[in-house]
Amino acid sequence: MDQAPRPLKRTRIVCISDTHNQTPKLPKGDVLIHAGDLTNQGSFSELEKAVRWLEGTDFEKKIVIAGNHDTTLDANFYRENGAYFHKNHPQDTEACLKLVKDSPSITYLNHESATVRLTHPSGPHTAFKVFGSPYSPAHGLWAFGYTADQASSIWSDIPFDTDVVVTHTPPRGHCDTASPGSLGGCEALRRALWRVRPKLAVCGHKHPGRDVERVKWRLDSKNPSLKYMEDETKAWDDPGAGMGNKKESKVDALMGRMGRKETCIVNASYQATSYGAHKRFNKPIVVDIDLPVWQGEG
Repeated sequence: MDQAPRPLKRTRIVCISDTHNQTPKLPKGDVLIHAGDLTNQGSFSELEKAVRWLEGTDFEKKIVIAGNHDTTLDANFYRENGAYFHKNHPQDTEACLKLVKDSPSITYLNHESATVRLTHPSGPHTAFKVFGSPYSPAHGLWAFGYTADQASSIWSDIPFDTDVVVTHTPPRGHCDTASPGSLGGCEALRRALWRVRPKLAVCGHKHPGRDVERVKWRLDSKNPSLKYMEDETKAWDDPGAGMGNKKESKVDALMGRMGRKETCIVNASYQATSYGAHKRFNKPIVVDIDLPVWQGEG
């Protein structure tokens, strides 16, 4: 006899990425997801500032991954290239990793999974499995890079039963605008999302790609091309867009009752412009999503 499906309840997830040593004020939510690039170059002082900011935010769970700018969190990379970033002041990678790994309120994921249960008395009492990874296609001298021939192997590590995928890189063709007319996402990651079909995929890395798309997958396709793997992509009309707009940048991703047919892809890059004296910043993206209630299980 089939077990009855667990009831679903709306859960509010606040998504942000690419803060690069900024500490913005965040909207309220149940869960915070930071998709990498906490710092500019990964120094201990930068990471300490970021961790203190994250620990001071009011969320029951805080899920954090690194990005290519968080150089000291990639110990092997920093061992070979650290002098390029901190020639006169080498950083202690063990101390830097300890900051994020030992934080009592941060779930730090380094290409690994975790099961999250919300238990606060006033919370939604939902549960989900999350996979988080800092990797992105190698470009320049930055951390956590991989080559094209490594991509498929890396993203095959995402478990089939993952509900939320957090990666620094976006998938190819979705929220991955690198510059006008240029895309910078990973094709192997897009194929992995089609295979797993998580409810939510959060990324960053490509600042101009900040956006939300809801992708409906073709479940019967064996052709790996974009045309045959996806039925449709629904665009997002940001309610918080525009100067002086005080509304939240929010999306209702309530496709939980659809089963594993759709994925809400969110590029939550906070930094809108990278250089110059007049930097611009985006609002964090708030995702309201249906997740299964765990309360009452044995």
